[in-house]
This record gives sequence, C-alpha cells and structure tokens, in this order.
Amino acid sequence: MGSRLAFLGRDMAVDLGTANTLVYVRGRGIILNEPSVVAINTVTGKIVAIGIEAKRMIGRTPGNVTAVRPLKNGVITDFEVAERMLRYFIQRVHVRRPWAKPRVIVAVPSGITAIEQRAVKEAGYQAGARRVYIVEEPMAAAIGSGLPVHEPTGNMVVDIGGGTTEVAIISMGGMVTSQSIRVGGDELDQAIINFAKKEHSLMLGERTAEEIKISIGSACAMPEEGHAEIRGRDLVSGLPKMIVVSAGEIRAAIEEPLNSIVDAVKTTLDKCPPELSGDLMDRGIVLTGGGALLRGLDERLRDETGMPIHLVDNALDSVVLGTGKCVEDFEALQQVLVPEPRR
Repeated sequence: MGSRLAFLGRDMAVDLGTANTLVYVRGRGIILNEPSVVAINTVTGKIVAIGIEAKRMIGRTPGNVTAVRPLKNGVITDFEVAERMLRYFIQRVHVRRPWAKPRVIVAVPSGITAIEQRAVKEAGYQAGARRVYIVEEPMAAAIGSGLPVHEPTGNMVVDIGGGTTEVAIISMGGMVTSQSIRVGGDELDQAIINFAKKEHSLMLGERTAEEIKISIGSACAMPEEGHAEIRGRDLVSGLPKMIVVSAGEIRAAIEEPLNSIVDAVKTTLDKCPPELSGDLMDRGIVLTGGGALLRGLDERLRDETGMPIHLVDNALDSVVLGTGKCVEDFEALQQVLVPEPRR
C-alpha cells in the first residue's frame, strides 16, 4: 500500500537554491527550473509573480510591489515567502491526485544549523509533502556528478552555488570532511556592484552585475579578453550613465570572494586523511554548480592546488540530479539522507 501511495504521490527532489529552485519528479526527471524570486504586493500582501516573471521585476517594480528572494546564503531568510514559493512549485508539478501526498527530498548546504534545517523541513510539510528528507548538497552534487560515493575511495567535490560554496571529501557513503562558506555567485555580483560604485560612482542593479560577470568575468587571465558597456545611475548627478570596463578590471573586482573559495578548497585538502590524499591526487577535484562556470576557475584551482580539476557537464543541475537519484533509488541511497520524524 505504501509503495502504491508513493507511486501516486510522485515523489520529488527539490534543490532549493539561493538563485534557482529546481524540481525533479520520480520517473520524469527535471521538470522545473525557476529563479528563487517572489514578487509581492506590499499593500495587499498578495503574490504578484513567482520565478522567471518575478526575476524580470527585480529593480523595475513600482513602490507597492517588491521582488523578494526568500533564501540568502543557501538558507531560508523569509519563511512565509519561501513556504508559499515552495508550495507553488510543488503544486505546479503535482497537479493531479491532491490526496496522494509526495515524499520530498530537499538538498541543503552542509553548514546550515539545526534550526535552519527544521525551517526547510517545515516549509516542505506546509507545501503539502507527506514526508520530508534532507540531503546535504555536496553529497547530492557528488551523486549527480556520477562519483562512486559508496566505494572506499576518496572523492572531492566543490559545489559553487548562488549563496554558498560547499567543499567536501566523500568516502563510503559519508562526508569525511567538509566546509561550507557563505560565498558564491551572489558575492561575485556584489563585488562588481561595489567596484562600479567605488571606482566609477555608478549604481548598478543585481541583474546588470550578473550579466557583466557572465559576459567578461574570469578567475584568471584569459587569451582573449573583451570589454563591456555597463549602464547604471550616476551617483553624483543622478542621471543615467554608461561606462566601458575591461575584463581585467572585473577580475580584480571579484578577487576577494574568489580567494575565499580557493582558501576553502585548500583548507579542506589540509584536513584530508593521508590515506585518501593519494586517491584525490589520482581522481582530482570535481567542480559543480553555477559558479563553477566562471571562465578560468578550473585553471585557477589547478594552479593553486596542483591537482586535476574536472568541470562536470551538468554543473548547474548536478545537485538536483543527485537528489533525484536518491528519489529513484530510495532504499539503496537512504543512508545519505537525514530522515525527519514527524512530530
């Protein structure tokens, strides 16, 4: 009976990310990938838009509408909005048979507190889940990247998301050592905003900073480096202004958060048991997450650590794919989950 209900409930995996939320449904794969943004009417309290529509509104809304990101640094900062967002996403993919509630596995950063973990689980229950399980993002990223996590060999994964960077060494289905720092793609964007404000007295929006990072951002000097035109508001005159910046300037602007990521990788390697160090020298480090797509980051880490770096093909989806594998093969992978006894 339980298995029949599970089938009807269409168990799902959720990567509740700072930048994007992805939903994987058992037997169907990834069927939702939307920005973790909610637009709310501050007068009525009603939700105006969620996901892609809401992201388009960031910095472009009238006074009574505000675009909110309910997660910061990988954790829920606005519980009510996060719960409404999660419920909306779950209901979008779970439209039939409302009486058959799904089991939901949610990927969370490894460094979050018990209270933050409980908030995620509670949001899942409020959104209509029958049972909520937690899997830590580095483990999910490793499984999604195809690493043999259950074998007695060392596997190292670096998952750079929007709000956090997760670094972990995994062996025998568990994390031997890990580090979670609250530095990710958002910090890189903020560094670009600060650079424009300090060096050019120009106020940039979040979306503009992200576009600059994607177009000319890099972690080390590249053979071909371009320039970009950026538009914003002049802080002196208050008028719109356009300037041209080079790739080198942007690289210097994001150097501090990049150094934090490199230091986290080195610190984790320093804590690695000697028996696993040899495995890591052979197997290298697997790089996943949206932040891993920054040009030259794999080369920078290779130079800093002296180890092989492998950027996975599905860097943006590896966490939700790994969480999805836990849903598909629940019994075999149950040991990597943290079960939630309903109180």
